[in-house]
Amino acid sequence: MIWLALPALAAAAYYALAVVAAARWPRSSPSAPAPSPPVSILKPVRGRDPRFWEAIRSHAEQPYPEFEILFGVADAADPALVDIRRLEREYPALPIRTHVVSTTAPNAKAGVLAELARQARHPVLLVNDSDIRVPPGYLAAVVGPLADPEVGLVTCLYRAAAESWPARAEALGIATEFAPSVLVARLLGVAEFALGSTMVFRSSTLAEIGGFEAIFDYLADDYQLGSRIHQRGYHIRFAQVVVETNLGAGGWADVWRHQLRWSRTIRVSRPSGYFGYVVTHATFWAAVALAAGYWPIALVALALRLWAGIWIGAGILGDPKTARDFWLIPFRDLFGFAVWLAGLFGDTVDWRGQKLRLSRSGIIRS
Repeated sequence: MIWLALPALAAAAYYALAVVAAARWPRSSPSAPAPSPPVSILKPVRGRDPRFWEAIRSHAEQPYPEFEILFGVADAADPALVDIRRLEREYPALPIRTHVVSTTAPNAKAGVLAELARQARHPVLLVNDSDIRVPPGYLAAVVGPLADPEVGLVTCLYRAAAESWPARAEALGIATEFAPSVLVARLLGVAEFALGSTMVFRSSTLAEIGGFEAIFDYLADDYQLGSRIHQRGYHIRFAQVVVETNLGAGGWADVWRHQLRWSRTIRVSRPSGYFGYVVTHATFWAAVALAAGYWPIALVALALRLWAGIWIGAGILGDPKTARDFWLIPFRDLFGFAVWLAGLFGDTVDWRGQKLRLSRSGIIRS
């Protein structure tokens, strides 16, 4: 029956790698000032996310020489426009422009981004999700690595703010399961992906891959953008700054839909990675090993999983909720395993109230 303990051993090995990756993850350190080229921040917006005002204000307050913020909405009555108008009033010296974009692209976000890129005035483009709140010095930190001509895209890790218990569980998963998977992937040389929390690149690089028009048909626009830039021979670099998304106060049904969309999108974008992800479910496999009588293996797997999660969540992401809620990790893991199983099947996802069907290659079907 030793085979029942093998998945737990594999999970223990995976989280041992996560510990190594955490130890090797570079920390911020003083360095020579990098060039500060003008930046166009492209913000596609649909609806007023929780703490949207705080998110966009954190961009406007960046101490950076020259930048502009371009907002794109599909509806002239979008409720987010109230906060955007307020931003314009409170920061009159900052170039802020809003475009109402009508697009027929299957991925409406990519359609909006294509128009914003055409309107951008600066040679460096920055795209991040509408609810991302950034720390002081963010722009300098994410633009600086582009001084290396071999770097084609800069991205960064993120943590999540949450209010309800279900949202706190999702935030815990981001900090202690998703972030470790990113670090392990980078450690093993998997470097073709970007995160929607931040994507910074030159407009000339975007033109090389055919612009945002090249990813109109794909739901995972962040993955597609990173993959296509990587295929052009560029490196993708992680900046040494962590941003924060906001999960609000959603219920368990909201978290399930969100996580299932994420899982199915990953499955069709990177199927080998998704199926390999089965070994990361250390809590489930530790329970199997424990039930089979291999309690030392179960304890090692669970201990490594907790160690890696707490170190990365609290230490690298700077997420105080990780230290507070670490005891919830095993319970959240079992929920995550159920999501992973559900993600193996089906081709529909819920995206901001829209039902979308995905092909096996990640293309949005009509």
